[in-house]
Amino acid sequence: MEVRYQRIVSDPSAAAVIHIQHPDSLPSALGELDLIESRPTLVLVGGASKLRETDYQRIKSLFTNVLAPLADNLGLYVVDGGTDAGIMKIMGQARMAIGAEFPLVGVAPVDLVNLPNHPTVRPDSTPLEANHTHCLLVPGDRWGDESPWIAHVATQLAQDKPSVVVLINGGAVTWQDAAANVRVGRPVIVIQGSGRTADILAAAIQGGSVTDERAQPLVDSGLMQVVDLNESAEVLVDKLQALLC
Repeated sequence: MEVRYQRIVSDPSAAAVIHIQHPDSLPSALGELDLIESRPTLVLVGGASKLRETDYQRIKSLFTNVLAPLADNLGLYVVDGGTDAGIMKIMGQARMAIGAEFPLVGVAPVDLVNLPNHPTVRPDSTPLEANHTHCLLVPGDRWGDESPWIAHVATQLAQDKPSVVVLINGGAVTWQDAAANVRVGRPVIVIQGSGRTADILAAAIQGGSVTDERAQPLVDSGLMQVVDLNESAEVLVDKLQALLC
């Protein structure tokens, strides 16, 4: 079988970047990135460009004080969208701020990402977040094309180990991310109080009115849990440890 991937950034001071063209070559591409060892895996999905300032500060604290330290202490893989926006940017900065060593793996559509020392792809493209350790560029020219890939990358990284999604804030693509992970049987923790998609989902999970038809199939999966952003950090830590350890 033809191996359809290409390593396109090898600067040791930047993330290792591979362009992958077909799901069948995912194991080989991860091997090229030295991501072979199976580990428990945390998937982050949610708000990118439309976080309110009040949400941003509270979520930044959650990442710096809870999620990044937990990922480092448990030796997790962390998988997200990899670009320099929203929760992906916050996680990259949190990893750097605490001097963490966990692999932070971005997955993004190849036609929407600008690479260091490469020509700009198109006017609406965006740079990768600088503190990610690895990035997989996957086929696609629309945000959301990466959603099934994120789910499958997490499955391949975890292998026989557990994995979980934390969903924070979010817009239209976050619904696709949640659905893709539910399809592979991955539990999702929704952070209530973080805004937008997360709050709509949290209300539906807790038996409130379903204000978006995309919520019901996710609720019916039985894979969704809610943690309130205003609860103590230990509540989220306990839930994540129960799912990942």
